[in-house]
Order: sequence, then structure tokens, then C-alpha cells
Amino acid sequence: MEQNNLRRKGNGLALLPFVIFILIYLGAGLILQAQGVEMAFYQFPSVTAMFIAVLVSFVMGKGTINEKFSVFARGAANENVLTMLMVYILAGAFSAVASAMGGRDATVNLGLSLIPVQFLCAGVFIISAFMGTATGTSVGTVSAVIPIVVGVADRSGLSLPLMIGSCVGGAMFGDNLSMISDTTIAATRTQGCEMRDKFRVNFLIALPAAILTVIVLLIVGQPETVTEMGDLSFSVIKVIPYLAVLVLSLIGMNVFLVLVIGIFAAGIIGIATGSINIFDFAQNVWGGFTSMEEVFFLALFCGGMSEMIAHNGGIDWLIEKLSLMMKGQKSSQLGIAALVSLTDVATANNTVAIIVAGSIAKQMSRTFNVDPRRTASLLDVFSCVIQGIIPYGAQLLTAAALASAAGFLMSPMEIVPYMWYCWFLAGMGLLSVFIPFADGVCRKDPWNWTYDVAESGVEEKKALLRESAER
Repeated sequence: MEQNNLRRKGNGLALLPFVIFILIYLGAGLILQAQGVEMAFYQFPSVTAMFIAVLVSFVMGKGTINEKFSVFARGAANENVLTMLMVYILAGAFSAVASAMGGRDATVNLGLSLIPVQFLCAGVFIISAFMGTATGTSVGTVSAVIPIVVGVADRSGLSLPLMIGSCVGGAMFGDNLSMISDTTIAATRTQGCEMRDKFRVNFLIALPAAILTVIVLLIVGQPETVTEMGDLSFSVIKVIPYLAVLVLSLIGMNVFLVLVIGIFAAGIIGIATGSINIFDFAQNVWGGFTSMEEVFFLALFCGGMSEMIAHNGGIDWLIEKLSLMMKGQKSSQLGIAALVSLTDVATANNTVAIIVAGSIAKQMSRTFNVDPRRTASLLDVFSCVIQGIIPYGAQLLTAAALASAAGFLMSPMEIVPYMWYCWFLAGMGLLSVFIPFADGVCRKDPWNWTYDVAESGVEEKKALLRESAER
């Protein structure tokens, strides 16, 4: 599909629906916030703004309504979109059932009794980073940890947006580096390099950003006053569902199975301890599903609209314009970073952004002699940066929805300023272009075309070998 997109003529106007969504959603929120309106970003629902943008996308382009709807349906029914939708509703159900049977309070008390309050933010970041690396999914990590984080922040007096930002930042760190992450697989496959090689380059950029994040969280993550925690008693058996979700995720079990096990473990324990009955369990499962309705519809609309934007040439227009700016190694690396960043802004999916941008990035890296391991790292780093700070991305939407489901009304925009890791990662990524401190592993271990050649035809193989020899 990406090759077909590359052959289609670029059309900058195809991006108009997305511009309209940003103007309506963010514009209305910023204006009302400046006027002092309480909960400014909730006054104009994000789903309504996205719906208007979808209608605009249907008006644009050629073809009948049925043809346009087929394109929309293809994007909305994309495997990545449907996967996210299922994770959303299962995470909502788990959070609702576990909270109803007392699991959240028990887990919060356990955490507060083990970790000093002043270290909680940094601890949440490290735990999420470890879990994200082990599982390869930032959304799965956020779904498992946020319900606990919300309760801990409430009891400890820490800023809820800061705590959520720490969790999502750690999840993005893990997703960015994990060997089993979709983004890692997409980045290395499109550039024709090994995962371990991309990891070594990526690690030298991500680690300093993570260290800076921990330092900042140790400083700003301390409450102004250490509140009295009061009674921290807890029932160990009610902590089991959360522990089960964390442990099963860490060992690499499928996220759907993990959440289903968590839902029924919480239900069985709740019924056994008398905290809830079978009817309460059923009602809370349904309540958890419906609590995620906003993020559900937003992801569905966004997936369909992104496909229509790509079909009408919006992504190709971005590629064409950025290609004109690439004149040498440094400018080509900046162009690759901008390309995947803008593609992620338009698609709200970092894996899709890498796949779409991967082909042109590969061409640019060959043209300007940029090591493919370096290109793969740039694709993963900057898609991670943007995915972590766009308020309509799956990670922040999921985090805000879970916080709201737990009774703490939260807008994704409130979390963005506290995404310290993503901001530091962006800085380290740009610094690595001008001061190539992460390229040492490339120089020590010269890259060859073996992986790419194995996937090529005979003629392409000869061309690649000739090109390699010339270099």
C-alpha cells in the first residue's frame, strides 16, 4: 500500500481535515482556557471536532460517497486501530472491576507503604520503562499502570498530571527500545538492518533522556507538603489482579489475554471476599466498556480519516516537500526526523508513521550516505516523541480516559507539559544529528547490505552491491 501511495501525486489540501480538527479542538480549548473557563478542553468534545473533520474529508477528493466510505472503512478497520479499540475497552473493564472490589485501594496502600512519597514519580517512570521494554507496548503498559498511579497520586498529594506523565513517559521509553515493539520491527524492516544494531544506536540517545527525566522527577516530583497517609492497611489477596496483570505483561503474554485474566481474577476475588456479587461484576464490566467511549470513537474516526488523507495524497505531499529540503547528511537526517514526525501528527500512530515514511527515508539515507541503523533510530525516536505529546494519540487518550473513569476528570492536554521524557528525547535526538555521539557503534561495526540484499531481486541485488562498493 505504501508503494501505491508513493506513486500517487501529492496534494497538500488533503491535510485540511486534520488542520480543521486541530483548530477546533486545540483552538477552542486554548481560547476558553485564556478566558478562565473551568475544564476548558472539555467544553468542545474532541470526538465532535474529529467528526466535523471526518465530514470535511468526505467532501474533499474525487469519487462517490460509497467509494469514499470504503476508504474510510479500510482505515477504521485497520488491524492496528482495532487492536487499540479492544485494548481500550478491556482496560476500562479491568480498571472498573478491580476498583469496585477494592483492589485499587489495596494496591495503592501497598505502594505507599513500600516507596517514600518523594520518590514515587521517579519510581513510576522506572517501573513503566521496564514494563514497556519487556512487553513492547506503550498502550498496554499505560493500561496496566495508570489505574494504580491515579490512586497513588490521590493518596500521596502528588500532582496527578505529573504522575501520569511519568507513567506514559516510561512506557514510551520502553516501547522505543523494546526488541518486540511494533515500532522497532517497522523501523528495522523498512531500513533493512538488524534490531540489535538499531537498539545500540537508539540506546545512546534514549538513555541520557531517561536519566535527565529521572533527575527532574526526583526534584519536581516531591510534594510541597508530605501528607499523613493515615491507615495503610491492605488485603494482599486484592492486590493479586494488579500483580497478575503486571507480571503476565512482563513475561510477554498477549495483552488481550492479560487483561481478560485481570478482569476475571478481580471479579472472582471480589465475589469470594464479598466485596461485589455476580451482578455487580457484570455491571462493572459494562461500565468499564462504556467509560472508554470517548477514546473509542476518537480512535475509530481518526483511523478512517487518516486513511482518507493518505488516499487523497496528503502524506505524499509532506514527503515531496520535505525531500526538497534535504541537501546533505545533516539536513537529510533532519528531513527524515521531520518526515516521520509530521506523518505521526497526521496518523496519530507511530507504527503506521514509520511504515509510511520508511520507504522515502531509506531512499534519502542511500542518497546522502546515512547509515541505515541511524535512519532506523531516527524514525523510531521522533515517532515516539510526537506520539507521546499529541493529545489525540492513543497513549495520552488512554491515560486520560482511565483517570476520568476512576473519578478524576482529566484532559490529555493537561498531561502534555509533564511528558518530560519525550521532550528530553527530542532534544537528544536533535543533538545527535549535529554532534554524532550515537554513531560510534556505526563506525565500529561497518554496516553491510546483507539483510536488504536477501530481500531483493537479482537486479536490485547487483545495484546495491555496486552502490556499496562505490561508497
